Amino acid sequence: MIQATLWIMVKEWQIFLWEKKRWFGMWVYNGIGGKQEWTETMEECMIREANEEIGIIIDKVNLEIAAVLHFYFDANPEWNMDVYIYKINEYSGEIIETDEIKPLWFDLDKIPYENMWEDDTYWLPRLLAGERNMEYNFYFDKENWKIRHHEYIS
Repeated sequence: MIQATLWIMVKEWQIFLWEKKRWFGMWVYNGIGGKQEWTETMEECMIREANEEIGIIIDKVNLEIAAVLHFYFDANPEWNMDVYIYKINEYSGEIIETDEIKPLWFDLDKIPYENMWEDDTYWLPRLLAGERNMEYNFYFDKENWKIRHHEYIS
């Protein structure tokens, strides 16, 4: 299983999402994250990805895993992954746009779920409501896009 991070950043009444501009998931809104390199902890992965992808620095002291999502892809089992979700409220530096990412802010009452991964509709509202220690299994169809089944573990 691939190990990866994803973080959701909320400031005041807005959520930060990014629009992916290339490769798998292109034009889908998501949080920032990426695959863990073999020498990294999950926290180090998240800090590195935040800096590489949008130019900000996150303080390791404020990191807490809010959820763990397990993704299973029928057509591409090599894509199966565990994703550790963090909620971030503070950072330093200025958010930048890159070749891969267009940064966007949305009001919390106008989150564009219709342009996001389907699984986000299950766990993101709960995370934003303050719930922690969530765990889900998501099983995707043969096109790797639609959820055919999901399980809320805790």
